[in-house]
Amino acid sequence: MTDVTENLPALKDEALNAIAEASDLSALDAVRVAELGKKGRISGLMKTLGKMSPEERQEMGPRLNGLRNEVAAAIDARKAALETAALNAKLESERVDLTLPPRPEPVGALHPVMQVFEEIAAIFGEMGFAVAEGPDIEDDFHNFTALNFPEGHPAREDHDTFFMHPDENGVRKVLRTHTSPVQIRTMMSEKPPIRVIIPGRVYRKDWDATHTPMFHQVEGLVIDKTTHMGHLKQCLTDFLAAFFEVETAETRFRPHFFPFTEPSAEMDVRCDRSGDTIKVGEGDSWLEILGSGMVHPNVLRNVGLDPDEYQGFAFGMGVDRLAMLKYGMPDLRPYFEADVDWISHYGFKPWLLPSLSGGLS
Repeated sequence: MTDVTENLPALKDEALNAIAEASDLSALDAVRVAELGKKGRISGLMKTLGKMSPEERQEMGPRLNGLRNEVAAAIDARKAALETAALNAKLESERVDLTLPPRPEPVGALHPVMQVFEEIAAIFGEMGFAVAEGPDIEDDFHNFTALNFPEGHPAREDHDTFFMHPDENGVRKVLRTHTSPVQIRTMMSEKPPIRVIIPGRVYRKDWDATHTPMFHQVEGLVIDKTTHMGHLKQCLTDFLAAFFEVETAETRFRPHFFPFTEPSAEMDVRCDRSGDTIKVGEGDSWLEILGSGMVHPNVLRNVGLDPDEYQGFAFGMGVDRLAMLKYGMPDLRPYFEADVDWISHYGFKPWLLPSLSGGLS
């Protein structure tokens, strides 16, 4: 018993030092097994109590129990310290600095054509125009006959127009070549006065830098009893000034021919072509911008209106071309290529709706 008594302080120091030097939970567990495990040193000493006399057991029991409890407490404390250190290290390595700006996420952009549609609608909406729409697939009556297209007109031929296969009655539907059929549908379903714009897709057999087989158009129609050519000119001149966001737009009308208007005119706007972009409202050049005219009496008759009582004007413009002119896009074809970089460069924020008071673009 004398040897055991003398060795207890040294054993205690060795155990506590080993516990303090354990660098991780695995090393600490090895110390626990070496000291308190079934074959550990302190556990071995505890087993010797049964062989001692009552007097020796009375003396050594408290000392061995105290040693075991002290070592166990030291192991628990060291384990808690190591676990805290490990948790802190993990938290440090996985820390997110919330003071940094967030990583930018891709944001969708409004296509320039849709932006121009919105701008045109905002301008004509201020003038009291409503928006009318119709189907992309039309019949001959609405697309040609009611609009005074004669038999044999080039637009009625396959080389200019997309026709569908004939149905069981031999009738061929057509992908509309303009949004004018909606004018016919509107005049047949509503009583004058009528004041509408008609945005939409139209289809013709063309494909180059300034023509595409599907493109976008906006037409306008006004029908009442007093409208005349002067109203048409002022309406369109005011529109161009607002659209190109200039103080005034100088325009001129040139005689032209459209089957559905009489008289008919193409409208030019004064511009500057000296630089890389066309500037409207200044300069000494002229740019054709749209077609227009007074609604042909035959068209009024075709929809059941008396041309001696009613008259009005109509106009049409290419939205894709207006977007090119206003925003400096040199080629129509990328409009339809779904290029994300192109959309990002030319696109618009979709939540900023254009208005005359807040600004168009």
